[in-house]
Amino acid sequence: MTTTPPLTALSALLPPTVHCTEAFGPPPHGALLDPERRHIHGRSPRRQRQFTAARTLARQALTELGHPPTPLLPGPGGAPDWPSGVAGSITHCTGYTACAATRTTHLASLGIDAEPAEPLPHGVLDLTATADERRHLTRLPRGQTPWDRLLFSAKEATYKACYPLTRQWAGLATITVHLRPDHTFTACHPHHPTPHHGRWTATEGILITTLTIPRSATTG
Repeated sequence: MTTTPPLTALSALLPPTVHCTEAFGPPPHGALLDPERRHIHGRSPRRQRQFTAARTLARQALTELGHPPTPLLPGPGGAPDWPSGVAGSITHCTGYTACAATRTTHLASLGIDAEPAEPLPHGVLDLTATADERRHLTRLPRGQTPWDRLLFSAKEATYKACYPLTRQWAGLATITVHLRPDHTFTACHPHHPTPHHGRWTATEGILITTLTIPRSATTG
């Protein structure tokens, strides 16, 4: 498990004002606060491990921001209800758990997502991507990058960044993303249509995507 500093795979994609924690491999052990234990009680052991690992890493990031330990329960959209003045995002998949958090004086919002570096299951791309997006994927360089899964991840990161600002659900097919081989992408959310810019990387069999929304994007 690593935190910033030193540099991590996640923090390399984000501004230095964002505090990142990440763990490759099995979810790290940790402890929950009482409200979190009550929330997750009765769930599957796998879900409890994921939930505990994510909250443990999130509290490490919040400590870097000077926040005391506080319960991080899911809000209406499913994401953690972060302390006032904090913008944050968590992600987990098999082999990776991470959190990124910053003060809202630095960024209006941010989203991170991680996925295994494998093609999407059959049929998922048709449900989550537009025809134009699918055509664009066929023009990207062929190689080891599973562009369909990366597109899915970039849409997830975009949703996570935009939801705290819009408070409106959006299906992934309504979020448009343009991937580029230079490890960047542009995304538009139907309820926050200003183009936003994200970054991505592939490391240790994991795809990681991030999207930040500057404060200037939310002011007139």
